[in-house]
Amino acid sequence: MDNIIKFELIIFWSESDDSFIVEVPELAGCKADGETYEEAIANAKMVINDWIETAIKMGREVPKPKGKLMYA
Repeated sequence: MDNIIKFELIIFWSESDDSFIVEVPELAGCKADGETYEEAIANAKMVINDWIETAIKMGREVPKPKGKLMYA
């Protein structure tokens, strides 16, 4: 798995968690956090790779990155 993130990431600061949160909307339940923005992104890379590896092992489809998603 390469280290380039092609999935959309939603990154925000959470006061209640006192950390940055990264959500990957195209991969159900895929989230990461970190004390810094950079740490949150690094953790997201690991979680995305783990998510994909697990899906492959379970015989599930891995979605193709769609790029920017549109929200209503």
